[in-house]
Amino acid sequence: MLVLAHAGGSYTHRFTVQGQEGTLWWHAHSSWLRATVYGALIIHPKQGDSYPFPKPNRQATLLLGEWWDANPIDVVRRATRTGAAPNVSDAYTINGQPGDLYNCSSKGTIVVPIDSGETNLLRVINAALNQPLFFSVANHKLTVVGADASYTKPFTTKVLMLGPGQTTDVLITGDQPPSRYYLAARAYFSAQNAPFDNTTTTAILEYKSVRCNTTSCKKGKTVIKPIMPKLPAFNDTNTASAFTKSFRSPRKVEVPTEIDENLFFTIGLGLNKCPKHFRSRRCQGPNGTRFTASMNNVSFVLPNNMSILQAYQQNIPGVYTSDFPANPPRKFDYTGNVSRSLWQPSSGTKGYKLKYGSRVQVVLQDTSTVTPENHPIHLHGYDFYILAEGFGNFNVKTDTKKFNLVDPPLRNTVSVPANGWAVIRFVADNPGAWVMHCHLDVHINWGLAMVFLVDNGVGELQTIEPPPADLPLC
Repeated sequence: MLVLAHAGGSYTHRFTVQGQEGTLWWHAHSSWLRATVYGALIIHPKQGDSYPFPKPNRQATLLLGEWWDANPIDVVRRATRTGAAPNVSDAYTINGQPGDLYNCSSKGTIVVPIDSGETNLLRVINAALNQPLFFSVANHKLTVVGADASYTKPFTTKVLMLGPGQTTDVLITGDQPPSRYYLAARAYFSAQNAPFDNTTTTAILEYKSVRCNTTSCKKGKTVIKPIMPKLPAFNDTNTASAFTKSFRSPRKVEVPTEIDENLFFTIGLGLNKCPKHFRSRRCQGPNGTRFTASMNNVSFVLPNNMSILQAYQQNIPGVYTSDFPANPPRKFDYTGNVSRSLWQPSSGTKGYKLKYGSRVQVVLQDTSTVTPENHPIHLHGYDFYILAEGFGNFNVKTDTKKFNLVDPPLRNTVSVPANGWAVIRFVADNPGAWVMHCHLDVHINWGLAMVFLVDNGVGELQTIEPPPADLPLC
């Protein structure tokens, strides 16, 4: 049960958690409210069950966020009005606090306790609005044991890379000399020739024997300054890729081997020519254009008056169409020098229909239109297996041989490499209208999304439930 507030009151959401354990999160999904309206959703093992690893001594949840010295809604409204990219954030945060490296914020720096010899569980969530982030703890190794509320085959790393929307559960052991160590996060930024927030947020891992009793944190007469981890360079794609390729399921899984829907989606940015009736101040993108984004050269437009799910369930025409293309309308060298004729996509509220129970494969191909970039692609309503990822243009003859059909990781958000591709599979067994979108919110605003329209199956359990009688109307 989840109780969320809305204007003038609250609404209680009731749902069943099935087949998931670990760390998820909840967030607003309107405009840029997600910049501040979010929180952790922790799913513990059932009573009597245990973790598939030694029970941690203690747990801490770390929400990585992004902060503007402005109202985020004003930031996105200005960008929508001008057609330019929005202003970058002024700070990153851990549990709402920027940390010691920013002016006037050190008093609120988050402290994470640990004791010598104990092993603790850190639940790391990237709730930043527009930025993939590297995360590390000085002098400590991290053992990854879960992601997106699914357990993983454990592996050890010094650095995490999380796209917005992704979660990673790690074990950390107090095996270093008792002291204070920074936990730190900074940007992984793969776009070219664009500004970004190049600051670093910190929290402090503090051993019990040196725990601070005063705000100056003194041990005797010596101020203990936390040790800083060495974070990757902001554009270290090799480290990001090595991390994402390390994930495996804990054991052999049932991956669909026969495919009913074999889809190929290009993803990327674009530039719209300035409409004739717009003044120049409305077209402040490169060379007097307006930024846009698309999947398969279709820029997604959210409906104004009715939800797609309501229109789909009640068969109401005029809200969406079912003609989203299964493949790019035009083939081209996706990661090469893309013709300017392909930089302006069409627009529409387009969905792709799936029969209940259909086995679906989607190749997600980044493009170098405007700039290549790492895109965290999230699918509502489903987890999926990530079979493979790579760089360049996906080659069905050679890259299919790289598919992991034994123990691929189960995720709900996949980081598609900059100038590269990723392949996912899932079974369409959850009827409804489910958006697939980039979790960089600036890209959602520009249209980097589509919607799967999954038919009902047979019987009540395979059919979209009607809306609750007390559901608030928009």
